[in-house]
Amino acid sequence: MDVTGAGNSFAGSSATYDRLQELKTFDESKSGVKGLVDSGITKLPRIFIRSPEDLAGDTPISGEPTQTQFRIPVIDLKGVAGDLSDAVASVRQAAETVGFFQVVNHGIPMKLLEEVVTAARKFHELPQALKGEYYSRELMKKVKYVSNFDLYQSKYANWRDSLFCVMGPEPLDPQELPPICRDVTMEYSRQVQALGRVLFGLLSEALGLKPDHLEGMDCAKGHSILFHYYPPCPAPELTMGTTRHSDPDFLTILLQDHIGGLQVLSHNGWVNVPPVPGALVVNIGDLLQLISNDRFKSVEHRVLANHIGPRVSVACFFTLHLYPTTRMYGPIKELLSEDNPLVYRETSLREFIAYYDNKGLDGNSALAHFMISQ
Repeated sequence: MDVTGAGNSFAGSSATYDRLQELKTFDESKSGVKGLVDSGITKLPRIFIRSPEDLAGDTPISGEPTQTQFRIPVIDLKGVAGDLSDAVASVRQAAETVGFFQVVNHGIPMKLLEEVVTAARKFHELPQALKGEYYSRELMKKVKYVSNFDLYQSKYANWRDSLFCVMGPEPLDPQELPPICRDVTMEYSRQVQALGRVLFGLLSEALGLKPDHLEGMDCAKGHSILFHYYPPCPAPELTMGTTRHSDPDFLTILLQDHIGGLQVLSHNGWVNVPPVPGALVVNIGDLLQLISNDRFKSVEHRVLANHIGPRVSVACFFTLHLYPTTRMYGPIKELLSEDNPLVYRETSLREFIAYYDNKGLDGNSALAHFMISQ
């Protein structure tokens, strides 16, 4: 379906506005947000516009942090194979208070990071006829291009397209990946998985457990890579690149380009996560907060839309996602005590992901659904 002229058809008057039909028109175009921009729109389509109530209730953006305010720590992993005490202490502090940190000297070459960002951009800038072949909302499809996984659940659509690739636990057949990003995705997957194992080791020790404890719970067994593309937006103040949310996984490793726009919610308001050349952003996911019984914090974050673009980011989600497993996840027994009683009930990953996906990015944490009533 052609989206040319969408600037008018997507922003109909209140009397003629049929939101569901406009969502379907957008979805069936298989062109994503990039297609709208390519069509020459100058007005933000209505399906992307936040409500006045949503805009009015927005948490203010924090200024430059002071010494006592929320900061995003940068942790140097150089020499992590030797004395781990400093790294473990830094990871513990970040995971228990901020939920986010950046890592440098993580072992993934700068050249590969640059190639991954370039490959993500090249995929999203393919001609629609080629890119559209990968467009799908099929739940179990391992490689799919989509705009807004929660398009039909959300209050407003996000100004973002994504290529979603399930890389494990079953090895992905490289032929399923688009040729333009195939080789670099396979190599980045291999290296980011190795980094994930290092981080889970540090996080295990930060909880006072053996280094292989979290890996033994299959936290590092599966991962997905998401290539996000945020085109320049005609009215960024009226929408979002990504709505506020926390991640439905154990851990996320994010590669962001130089543009920025990622923000983390703190008691001081929204704080920017500044791009650091060569660094990777790491954040605790909901499932790690659940199994750590609230020791580690899965913090809400969002991405601003921007006049400047495209912004490109590559997220690696460590989770088994929808892979069939009978393992149940609840708070780790070694962490429980009279002073630290059970906060969450057990859940399967399937149940957790289904609840998260059905809820969509509505600004509410999925964790509340799994809490034990006090």
